[in-house]
Amino acid sequence: MSDSLPLQGRSHQRELPDLALLIHQAVLDPHLDQDQLQQACDAARHFGFAGLCTTLNRLPAARERLGPCGATKLIAVIAFPFGAIPSSLKQAEAEWAAAHGAEELDAVPDFMALTEGKAEVFAEELAALCELGLPVNVILDMNRLSKDSLNLAVDAAIDAGAAGLQTGNGFGAPVVPADVRQLTSLARGRCAIKAAGGLQTLDQALELVEAGASKLGTSRGPELMHSLRHGQK
Repeated sequence: MSDSLPLQGRSHQRELPDLALLIHQAVLDPHLDQDQLQQACDAARHFGFAGLCTTLNRLPAARERLGPCGATKLIAVIAFPFGAIPSSLKQAEAEWAAAHGAEELDAVPDFMALTEGKAEVFAEELAALCELGLPVNVILDMNRLSKDSLNLAVDAAIDAGAAGLQTGNGFGAPVVPADVRQLTSLARGRCAIKAAGGLQTLDQALELVEAGASKLGTSRGPELMHSLRHGQK
């Protein structure tokens, strides 16, 4: 049976793609113990989530638990959550992640360069990460960026080779459909859009996907799947 999300109560009806294939399960809480990490990995495999996103210190254990590369991609966060480290350290983190089983990177860019209008510095750092050969998803901070800065960030990230853009780092206000629509409009189909931050319910998931999100970053993937299978919202 397909775990798809029926869109109802509109002038048109359709089914959104399978929920599990949209979810990037976030395992970023520094207080999780080893058993909880293993449970998250097992759930990601069980439900067939598109990805499991975790920190560098948990990456080797997550790789071992998930097993060989399969349907659930192992994603490492780089310079999370604020990106405020030297580019050389950011590059070292990415190289270490690639060497220890990461299949994708969720990287926080150089917001200071962006604030100072140094688009070339912002882009060069991301381009170096992209050259490692793994898909790079750039974590933006839409709640803090001005319209001009966001426009600059989107174009620079895509020009650098980013495979996707993420609405935020999960700190601050929850992601809303307007954020996704804005980012989708700016990206103009050139990369994937990941909605992340405060995603708790199926109704939120529906709204974000309909707004243009192709991936959903959440720590509540299993709960969403259980809600879907039990007809909850």
